[in-house]
Amino acid sequence: MARYTTAFASLDSYDKGGVEVINDDPRNYVFSNMFDVASSAAPWEKVAVAKNMEYVLEVIRADGTSGWRAAPHDEFALVVDGGVVVELLDPDEPHVDADARGSVAVDGEPTGTAMGRITAGRGHMALLPAGRCYRFHADRPSVILLQTIEGPDTVYRWADICQTA
Repeated sequence: MARYTTAFASLDSYDKGGVEVINDDPRNYVFSNMFDVASSAAPWEKVAVAKNMEYVLEVIRADGTSGWRAAPHDEFALVVDGGVVVELLDPDEPHVDADARGSVAVDGEPTGTAMGRITAGRGHMALLPAGRCYRFHADRPSVILLQTIEGPDTVYRWADICQTA
């Protein structure tokens, strides 16, 4: 019987891996590694690593405190390495157009009712509710996988991050 060992990667320790194509065209497949992407990303940059129609999975290198953001739809933040604190605020006035796509940066310090904080460690998921403001904080470099809709700050680097052959 074959024996398998599960290895959990992190920003500090990962194998890039790849896809072995058998009897097919390698151009039909792409492969990227979220830890590899985060290791070369700027803090708070939202790099797409997967896309299905308008939906994307973005890798975010969390380091320090992000700016405030808001989205007209729910988003889900999965902490895949390190620890992140999410601060939530119900704003006094809308900071994002209901027809917008993806999250947008909020100028300055928004006013409103504090909704609380989520302290998320590796494997924890946080709901970022539609229309609310949020910001992240990480004491040390961490990695967030964000499920969202493609927006103005979504960065595409397919040629740089994906295995193509």
